[in-house]
Amino acid sequence: MKNRVTILLCGLGFAAACSEEPPPRSVDYFARNPIVLEAVVVRCNEDRYETRYDVECINAREAARRISPKKEAERRAVLEVQSEAKREALRATQEAIAEQQRRAADAEKERAEAEYLAQFGELPPQQEEGGVEQGGNLPVAIIPEPEDDIGATRNSVFDEEMSRPPSDGGNAPVVEIEPADDPAEADNE
Repeated sequence: MKNRVTILLCGLGFAAACSEEPPPRSVDYFARNPIVLEAVVVRCNEDRYETRYDVECINAREAARRISPKKEAERRAVLEVQSEAKREALRATQEAIAEQQRRAADAEKERAEAEYLAQFGELPPQQEEGGVEQGGNLPVAIIPEPEDDIGATRNSVFDEEMSRPPSDGGNAPVVEIEPADDPAEADNE
């Protein structure tokens, strides 16, 4: 009989404990426990008509309303950082493409210039890395030194031709002015 009484008392105690509803959880409780908040919101959204005046559902909805702007601000901050990183990567890619196109255009220009100069038997000037032209490949005229009397005569003829005024090679008349013997007479004229 003792066992029956003990079982009966335990059953009544259990029934009493189950019959009392726990107090509704507060908005702060839901704000601190997002997993519980999500579970209660799901339960409350299953039957909105019956739970619209339930205190716990009202508190859960209020906590969700308070938390959502904070989450949205955090999400926007993360997205802004990602967006800035993508913009920087795109900017670097565009700069690299522009630099590559500029180098290709310079190379094409140099190739076209070399092709043009090759028509005349000239080599294009070489450039160092600093952009300074080297004169090493330019054609150079070498004039040999005279070895005999014939060479001395040639040089005197050359000197005579150099004393003449330059001509452009056209058919325009060239005025030849003979130098005066006395520099004082040249000033009087």
